Amino acid sequence: MARPGFRLAVFATLLALLVVLLGAYTRLTHAGLGCPDWPGCYGFIGVPKGEAQLAHAELHFPDHPVEAAKGWAEMVHRYFAGTLAVVIALLAVQALRRHARDGQPYRLPVLLLGVVLAQAAFGMWTVTLKLWPQVVTAHLLGGFTTLSLLMLLSLRLSRAFAPLPKLPLSLRRIAALALLVVVGQIALGGWVSANYAAVACIDLPTCHGQWWPAADFSNGFHLTQHVGPNYLGGQLDSDARTAIHISHRLGALLVTAVLLLLSWKLYRCGLAGLARLVLLALALQVGLGISNVLFHLPVAVAVAHNAGGAMLLLCMVLVNYRIRVVDKVRVGQGWRLTPVIGAGVAQPVRHSAWRRF
Repeated sequence: MARPGFRLAVFATLLALLVVLLGAYTRLTHAGLGCPDWPGCYGFIGVPKGEAQLAHAELHFPDHPVEAAKGWAEMVHRYFAGTLAVVIALLAVQALRRHARDGQPYRLPVLLLGVVLAQAAFGMWTVTLKLWPQVVTAHLLGGFTTLSLLMLLSLRLSRAFAPLPKLPLSLRRIAALALLVVVGQIALGGWVSANYAAVACIDLPTCHGQWWPAADFSNGFHLTQHVGPNYLGGQLDSDARTAIHISHRLGALLVTAVLLLLSWKLYRCGLAGLARLVLLALALQVGLGISNVLFHLPVAVAVAHNAGGAMLLLCMVLVNYRIRVVDKVRVGQGWRLTPVIGAGVAQPVRHSAWRRF
């Protein structure tokens, strides 16, 4: 039976996924500065409309003419992000109230509350620093961090998985490595997006018709570089953007190799369902990445690519959590590991008398 707060945690996870996708849509439609102030929009709770509000906006923000579509894209993202913060605060309060009574996990909800407060600060700096790529990337990573921690909280509250017998240490190491490379690739993807480098190469598998085109890695990854004051549309030259794009492609090859190894290892350990889930998420994400290049970054495909990255990250959280929910097994008790076909779960089956540890 699930712990109290499970349904709220699942709702928060789905809401966090929506917030991540709304953020991606805002970036991809160049609406990151649709509202030049924070937390309002031209000093209002919504996008200005009517002659008086538009006149006020023109007077106080003469360098930022009102574009209603971009303004609403930004404000809708803020509304949903604010709602998510409230839901996470409720989870933290509930966990603190129930911890003494029924052992409800409380450190993770409190950590989530701290992360979402930090996200609010990065959201403000994204606007006030005019889409500085370092802040935009950190804000994106914070969103994915929030999503993955909410997924972990949902898994902990679900009590849905029976403990497994101890699995090989090599599987745990490969799963941890897979999580790290996926996070690294998401960070690279954020850097690509923040520097508008997604269309720096418009052919596959080469770039500009070459296997290794001219690329300026020092400027592309000069994290202390200041090229403002306004970063909308990006300020790096072509060679620097090419370096960022190539790095993301190389990262995709590394992720593919590690996840294929993880899938093979999961299958060998009797967790075929998890192996298939990883392969499906990987294939979908690779396909969307290729489509972004071939079709020159259509918004729908690019947003779906962000969703694919989120799903791949959630898969890694699930795999790492699942293989660590283990039971102490006594070989002499006659236990064996029996895979359940298609479920991704290996159940310990009793041959004789048994007890839980």
